[in-house]
Amino acid sequence: MGVLSDILARKALELPALRQRRLPAPPPRRPVSLARSANADRLSLITEIKFRSPSAGKLSTALGVAERAAVYERSGASMLSVLCDSHFFDGEYEHLTQARAVTTVPLLCKEFVVDPAQLDAARAFGADAVLLIVRCLTAPQTRELVAGAKARDLVPFVEVTTVDELAVALDAGAELIGVNARDLDTLVMDAERAARVLAAIPEHVVRVHLSGLAKPSDVQRIVQSGADAALVGEALMRADDPAPLLGSLVAAARG
Repeated sequence: MGVLSDILARKALELPALRQRRLPAPPPRRPVSLARSANADRLSLITEIKFRSPSAGKLSTALGVAERAAVYERSGASMLSVLCDSHFFDGEYEHLTQARAVTTVPLLCKEFVVDPAQLDAARAFGADAVLLIVRCLTAPQTRELVAGAKARDLVPFVEVTTVDELAVALDAGAELIGVNARDLDTLVMDAERAARVLAAIPEHVVRVHLSGLAKPSDVQRIVQSGADAALVGEALMRADDPAPLLGSLVAAARG
């Protein structure tokens, strides 16, 4: 079994309790605007809050969720990705609420979503968008969850790794698609494959590069790719103070 199989098996165990959980009333949704045409042709940067991952192990905990979220926004992040998986990433849905309390930028609930109950939790705790990973789903499930997210006033952020998965995402009506340079089964990075898939995304869809960015030259490469946005995760989460690195990445994103 690969890492993704282990994660999905864990999700199946967690779902019964989540379906019974009492959820808070959802706050108003913030607008999600990552397209270059809406941001003066600047690459938007999505910064991630996660304290552990299967690929990197333990990451910095010098800053709590709220402190790190505030630093990210002050340093120029356009969106925050908040890990909500507890078993593999040391995340919680409550981390969305903590980040929202100190920021004004939109929040992405990053979870391994396989059930509408996870959409309900994402919206209730303050997410504006929710990650839907095609690799975790069948084509009918992808269509159902994209529609379910929209019905809950959540923006579906659909992740793919291959051209075949891209076709599933487009068929489901995805308008915001991220291409992961990391294979979720093997955790191997493949920037060339990601570039090919990004290039295949229609121009009317917002295109996001996911994973593998650590320095300004990496961001400059994505600026040239035509992507609208890019996610930076582990490089920032290794830093006790992410502001200097993020400042340099934001400067590179201006082209």
